[in-house]
Amino acid sequence: MEKILLHALTVFMGFFAIMNPIANIPIFLSLTRGEDKQTKGAVASTSLVLAFLIVVVFSFAGKVIFELFGITLPAFRITGGLLVFFIGFQMLQGNFSRVNHPSEKDKQESKEAELSVSVSPLAIPILAGPGTITTAMNFSVGGFGNMAVTIAVFALLCAITYLCFIFGEKFVAFIGASALGAITRMMGLILAVIGTQMVIDGLHSAFELTSSLTK
Repeated sequence: MEKILLHALTVFMGFFAIMNPIANIPIFLSLTRGEDKQTKGAVASTSLVLAFLIVVVFSFAGKVIFELFGITLPAFRITGGLLVFFIGFQMLQGNFSRVNHPSEKDKQESKEAELSVSVSPLAIPILAGPGTITTAMNFSVGGFGNMAVTIAVFALLCAITYLCFIFGEKFVAFIGASALGAITRMMGLILAVIGTQMVIDGLHSAFELTSSLTK
């Protein structure tokens, strides 16, 4: 029992460091700025459900999926890094939201925009990016018990993240709108740097993989 609890704590800390719910509050609020509570709730729940399903799938069959499509982890990291960098760059430029001011004449267009933001960039790659997926695959190694603990802990983190997203406006009210703008741009810079680092790590791993194959 103690071993399981220790593993669960390790998994929680690993996921929390990568998918920091508190740090993602400004990102979520900026992407849904100007939307009503119902829309924000739908975006939050949809993105987190998708992120959870992605982690479950890759926990069970991550290596099989990679082998089936001929995908390497370095390529996955490079692609995810480029996406994260692009998101961060947009936030730095002040182009935060993709669901702002939906057309009143076209409700279907609004729903599609809402779904688009839930899938990307929130679910992928912010919530369930290469780092999260790789962490889930690593923690799931060692039998069904480790896999079950990994999935359960990630579900708990998704619930915590949902609460952070839903009550994020109170956080904004506490710090002020101008402070949120500064934090959002700072997070944009951090995301851009994270994306760059992911690309560097992916290229480094790719060179190592190529070198090992040529020897």
